[in-house]
Amino acid sequence: MSCNTCSTGKDGQPKGCKNNGTCGTDSCNKLTVFDWLANMTLPNGQEPFNWVEVRFKNGRKHYYKNTENLTLSIGDIVATQAEYGHDIGMVTLTGELVRVQMKRKKVSETDPEFFKIYRKASQKDIDIWSDARDLEEPMKVKARQFAIDLKLHMKISDIEYQGDGSKATFYYTAEERVDFRELIKLFAKEFKTRIEMKQVGFRQEASRLGGIGSCGRELCCSTWLTDFRSVSTSAARYQQLSLNPLKLAGQCGKLKCCLNYELDTYLDALKDFPKTEIKLYTEKGTAVCQKTDIFKGHMWYAYEGEWMNWHLITTAQANEIIALNKEKKKPASLEEYAVELIKDTKSEYENVVGQDSLTRFDSPKHNKKRKSNNRKGNRPPNRAKATNKDAQAKDGNRPKANKPKPRNRPKPRKETVNKDTNTNIKAGANKPNKPNKRRKPQGKKNDSNDAK
Repeated sequence: MSCNTCSTGKDGQPKGCKNNGTCGTDSCNKLTVFDWLANMTLPNGQEPFNWVEVRFKNGRKHYYKNTENLTLSIGDIVATQAEYGHDIGMVTLTGELVRVQMKRKKVSETDPEFFKIYRKASQKDIDIWSDARDLEEPMKVKARQFAIDLKLHMKISDIEYQGDGSKATFYYTAEERVDFRELIKLFAKEFKTRIEMKQVGFRQEASRLGGIGSCGRELCCSTWLTDFRSVSTSAARYQQLSLNPLKLAGQCGKLKCCLNYELDTYLDALKDFPKTEIKLYTEKGTAVCQKTDIFKGHMWYAYEGEWMNWHLITTAQANEIIALNKEKKKPASLEEYAVELIKDTKSEYENVVGQDSLTRFDSPKHNKKRKSNNRKGNRPPNRAKATNKDAQAKDGNRPKANKPKPRNRPKPRKETVNKDTNTNIKAGANKPNKPNKRRKPQGKKNDSNDAK
């Protein structure tokens, strides 16, 4: 949601008013209302409605009475009455549509304690308002640190300054009651302003902060949803959704509000369905409901003891069998009703536009490398060899496993010790030439000479 002036340029940067949510057309803000009566004139003699809708930070809106009869239009910055001091807001709706919105939100026109609009905001009022808005983000960081130091189980989600800077409202969420009296003393001492603590729910927190949902769109609570109805898990059961908390929970941690959108339609469709707890009694056996299809109006039943065989019948047929059972009559079997629904679900798709076949990825691709290896001579082993190996395995002699051949690595050189010089000699270096013939032992020759 954005106006034409806030659209992005060629470089991806906003090229329009750059007012960061305070543009004059008010069409890039949350919970905006289009004034479709703006170009219409009132009948003669009828005075315009003197109530005005004013928007504040994060979509907070209030209705003020224009007692000074100021000429106001959508986008004007006005100074409004507050409990203490004044506040600064933007006019979002004027005229007869304000009467419709007040009636819708149950705001009385005759309330004696109404707030009024003082004047159009001057430049000094706007400067004070913008300076107070700039202090909110660093203040939120400090406030969260104070809450952590005091060990309070609460989360400060947002801070809103009043237009004149005299009061700061702290919005927080907590699951239990929190005693924040010491925290308020620290805030008043640190920030030197009036402090107001306001507890909001988790859904209200998400609506104030905004975000993107799992559907890819902005959160409904931050764009158009104003009333938060309770959502229960029965809504998911009626719509036959899996009870997965990760999928059913939104960013607020609660069940998604969109579970209630189509619930009434599902409840109307389920009126024609019999209850799943009702059993169908036939001569063949008792059938129990296993599954229902709300869109097609079908139900699946299975006999007790034959849980794998499901029989498909319509809701009208199921109601007919239940009516017979109430009259203490039993049909022969469910097959009499289920045979009528058996159809050939195969459908042939015609190639009208000249597209490729839809089954072109179903057939496996052939490996081209195997063909090239066969051409080079890498053929598979002979069948006779395989039979010999099988015979050896039957006899108990298992064939030897084909071990990979070791690589030809250089052998490490060995060192020998020379006994005469006690020095190390590397293998292959200055080796003495060994004679081919073996030397005769000298001890035998000496013995023979001595004998002579």
